[in-house]
Amino acid sequence: MVGRMTLTADAGAADAAPSGAPRETVYRPAADVDLRSTVGMLRRGPGDPTMVFDGPVIWRTLRTPLGAATLALRAQSGEIRATAWGGGAEHALDTVPDLCGARDDASGFDPSHHPLISEVARRSPGIRLARTGVVFDALACAVIEQKVTGLEAFRAWRLLVTKFGERAPGPTPRPMYAAPTAAQWHRIPSWDWHRVAVQPPQSKTVVRVAERADSISRALLAASTGDERDRVLTSFPGIGVWTSAETRIRALGDPDAVSVGDYHLAHEVGYALTGHRTDDDGMLDLLAPWAGHRQRVIRLIFASGLSEPRRGPRLSPEDHRGR
Repeated sequence: MVGRMTLTADAGAADAAPSGAPRETVYRPAADVDLRSTVGMLRRGPGDPTMVFDGPVIWRTLRTPLGAATLALRAQSGEIRATAWGGGAEHALDTVPDLCGARDDASGFDPSHHPLISEVARRSPGIRLARTGVVFDALACAVIEQKVTGLEAFRAWRLLVTKFGERAPGPTPRPMYAAPTAAQWHRIPSWDWHRVAVQPPQSKTVVRVAERADSISRALLAASTGDERDRVLTSFPGIGVWTSAETRIRALGDPDAVSVGDYHLAHEVGYALTGHRTDDDGMLDLLAPWAGHRQRVIRLIFASGLSEPRRGPRLSPEDHRGR
């Protein structure tokens, strides 16, 4: 999917604009974009300090080579209107097409293999796969989410980003923060990881990855297939196929990534496609007809609202801080 960007007068006069003045642009995608479903999936829980939903506006913070930036996105009459603040405002505006799925290529995707997928694809044509291009942030977030509940992971992410990140510029609807740089993640003391209940295997993995963040990012962005991307990421201790898939989904908008090993995913896919839960092998068999677009199918399953009734015990949070 392609589209075009139009700079407004504010953005065109960026060099002359006073410090702190917003930059603006309008992105006109070639096809419909459901902004909340596309970009909103990047939010890590309702308290995420890097992303806020404020009515029709999605606020997002990011790090750029020129500093922290805040980006506000609003869909209006087939256009995406974007406003950015901070030293990295121009860079933030450049990310808008990718965030809105401009590089999401659905060629070869055939939803007709299953009536549910066909129906959801028909009624929700604006669901795209967002691409942030920011490998380290996606990887660090995925590592924190290993082997814990979403509630635990979102809390840890919120506390660490708020304490070690940078206050976001602009008139944000609540205090927001840009995530720490790789160097800042690397310097987080062990006791701060412990206070937010991130276990040593996960914190050590983030620290190790932070040391080579640039080289990992270059290698992953250069890889052209899912297998190559998995090889890049899983070559590091503490990173398995689940973490690799979660990173590929957020950083690259990978249409075929499947988070094998997830606590709930196989059950949800099995229930949606057959009416019964399944395991990882069964999930991969069910998704096989959509090879190349398996993440797209998973996103459509989530968008369907169909979910397996909860009967068994939930995975309960554990507090390891006193151990």
